[in-house]
Amino acid sequence: MRMKIAAALLAGTVLITLAGCSAAPEVTTTAAASVTESSSATEVTTTEAETTVTETSIQETTEAETVTEAVKTMKMKIGKREVDVTWEDNASVEELKKLAAPGLTIKMSKYGGFEQVGSIGHNITSNDKQTKTAPGDIVLYSGNQLIVFYGSNSWAYTRLGKINLSKSELKELLGKKDVTVTLSVE
Repeated sequence: MRMKIAAALLAGTVLITLAGCSAAPEVTTTAAASVTESSSATEVTTTEAETTVTETSIQETTEAETVTEAVKTMKMKIGKREVDVTWEDNASVEELKKLAAPGLTIKMSKYGGFEQVGSIGHNITSNDKQTKTAPGDIVLYSGNQLIVFYGSNSWAYTRLGKINLSKSELKELLGKKDVTVTLSVE
């Protein structure tokens, strides 16, 4: 080990790179060294050492500083009508946004006289909890079914959002026939 250190000192130049920096400082070491070797140990004696450090602008950047992506909003249309939705802040909604980025159309069917149900075509993260729904609630069922309520129910769902319309507006929009829901991201 001491022989390797002595060899490095005799070589004259050492370059040190710092991980995670955009520009590492250059460190140059010039040394005159004598090496004395005995049967039990190797001794390195530095007689003269000069160290020069040239610091180039070192900038530490964090992920938050380098990623400046605008927050995207998911929009929902029921038939041709765009509806105002307050989306939950959870992993399921984030995955749904990714699916909706190019546009996602879901054919819904009336079920039970209080909801419209349709397959989103993919399984996404779910965090089902026993939930009592109300008109306007948007939930995920079984990891791949979107449900929009115009009535209420109680079951294990993952909450996705809430349509901001009155109960009578929701019943008029969702309660008469099957509908098509379109999700997009802006």
